[in-house]
Amino acid sequence: MSLTRRGKTVAGAGLSLALVLVAVVYFVVFPSKAPAFVQQAMSKVGIGGEVPPPPACPLTGAPAPHGRIPTRPALAIKVENLPEARPQAGLDRADVVFEEPVEGGITRFIAVFQCRDAGRVGPVRSGRLEDPDVLVQFGRPVIGYAGGVNAVKSAIAKAGLIDVNYIVAASAYTRDANRPAPHNLYTSTQALWKDAKSKAGAPGPVFTFSPDIPGKSRPVRTVHLPFSSYSDVYWKWSKRDNAWLRSHGTQAHMLEDGQQVSAQNVVVMQVEVRPGTILDAAGNPSPVLTLTGSGKAYVFRDGRMIVGRWERPTLSDVTRFVAKDGTDIALAPGVTWVELLPSTIPVETHK
Repeated sequence: MSLTRRGKTVAGAGLSLALVLVAVVYFVVFPSKAPAFVQQAMSKVGIGGEVPPPPACPLTGAPAPHGRIPTRPALAIKVENLPEARPQAGLDRADVVFEEPVEGGITRFIAVFQCRDAGRVGPVRSGRLEDPDVLVQFGRPVIGYAGGVNAVKSAIAKAGLIDVNYIVAASAYTRDANRPAPHNLYTSTQALWKDAKSKAGAPGPVFTFSPDIPGKSRPVRTVHLPFSSYSDVYWKWSKRDNAWLRSHGTQAHMLEDGQQVSAQNVVVMQVEVRPGTILDAAGNPSPVLTLTGSGKAYVFRDGRMIVGRWERPTLSDVTRFVAKDGTDIALAPGVTWVELLPSTIPVETHK
């Protein structure tokens, strides 16, 4: 005998109720497998216990992709910043980017990856003496670069970094025939992590994060860091993007994928810089940066500026950014750019 329409409706409702009950029982037994909104609802009515926060990436404080922190070390890649190198690739996938002054008034980037991958990063260029001083804060990271003088390679080895430069890991790099040399060397995070063969896990955090803005701050819309005519850096706060957007002079700093370089935090460290003994091909001395001790620091987040100091007693310590009362300055969860600005160059801001 076939069911009537009412019978089919009742039977369907019964089946739906049974499936709901099965799901409820399953999520009560295994609360961690429930979707976030289900966990929150269960928590409100006292089912399943307190819901733990999702895991956060150690270098950004933001939720980890797919709810899992990758078990791999930090990976640093040296990226060129001459006008001929732009637009670059992969900077938008880094967790942290350091901008360092190098010879001839130009700057170069140390792009640090951990939570996210980048299929194309570059142009990749050579290392500098301050690179290991910056990177030892991340434990024993991997470093990819195009090469360097013997003093740089020795410093990288002495610091215990895992060296996967272009010479020792050539298969991890490619030349782009559509770009002029030497601004045409590229790599990927996947290739460098594979060649590094490191069994190290994720690094510890190097910043303090909080969604709340620290106590004493003032609104700022534009930050100007005049490294040089090559790197006349501007960061402008975009309320729409909830981020700082980067430009060189009046030219937006764009990447190959059409995205403008952006960050949730811009941290300026004013550091002592002196001429070094290593010269480039044009005879320009490579500057040496002092990254221990202390100096003035500016933290820009959420369209506001916090003035304080950076402190790092020794290279084995992590740099702290502290307010005038000695408390740590918390950054907004997200990407951070650290500007290693010579102390002789002023930080210009506009409301």
